[in-house]
Amino acid sequence: MLEFGNRLFLEHDDFTLLGPVQVMVARRRLLDALFVKDGQTLTELESGLEMTRFGISKHLRLLEEAGLVTAVRSGRKKLHYLNPVPIRLIHDRWIGKFTEQQISALTDLKRDLES
Repeated sequence: MLEFGNRLFLEHDDFTLLGPVQVMVARRRLLDALFVKDGQTLTELESGLEMTRFGISKHLRLLEEAGLVTAVRSGRKKLHYLNPVPIRLIHDRWIGKFTEQQISALTDLKRDLES
C-alpha cells in the first residue's frame, strides 16, 4: 500500500484486499452508488442496493481500509464518501499504459459486438 498522510492506498499487488470476484462486484456497486450520490448514510445505501445492512457495513469497512471510501460523522449520521485518489492511481497505473485512441477503439468494438 501507499501511504498519503494518514491514509493508505492500494498498490498494484494489493487488489487481494478487495476479495474474490463476487465480493468485488458488491463492492463495486457500493462505489458506483457513492459515485452517483456522494455522502450517503448506511440507510441510504441500503435502500438502493440489494444487500443486507450487515453486508453493506462490512463492505464499507473494507473499502475504508483500502482507502477507496472515507466516512465522516455528522451528528448522529455517518456519511460515506468516494475517495477518487486511489481510483485515479489505479487508472494511471493500469489504464495509463495504453493510449486513449487504443482504448476508445476497443471500447467501440466491444459496444458494437454486444449490441
